[in-house]
Amino acid sequence: QLQLVESGGGLVQPGGSLRLSCAASGFTLDYYAIGWFRQAPGKEREGISHISGSDGSTYYADSVKGRFTISRDNAKNTAYLQMNSLKPEDTAVYYCAAGSHLFVADWTAPGADEYDYWGQGTQVTVSS
Repeated sequence: QLQLVESGGGLVQPGGSLRLSCAASGFTLDYYAIGWFRQAPGKEREGISHISGSDGSTYYADSVKGRFTISRDNAKNTAYLQMNSLKPEDTAVYYCAAGSHLFVADWTAPGADEYDYWGQGTQVTVSS
């Protein structure tokens, strides 16, 4: 069964940090682009960070640039999203997605409909 499973979400105070993980099973993440998306109540899904499967290029939305870092460990078949300096407006359900042969650069990223596999999501709540 092909699936992605996110973990690492939770409740954190403003200014705190969390690291989300995205573990793949049933397939290997090698050569797959990984995207992290989030959706807050009443808002549209937002693509916040992506990493290429070919050369490791990354993309960050302006809303998270300088605070979030995407990475991958192909040996562990897992991708990560390190989130620092969290703000209340970062509160959302976070999803990871994997897609083959997707182009990622610092100035462009795939849309959600280009990804093949999705995780179930993990809740991140930033509140004092």
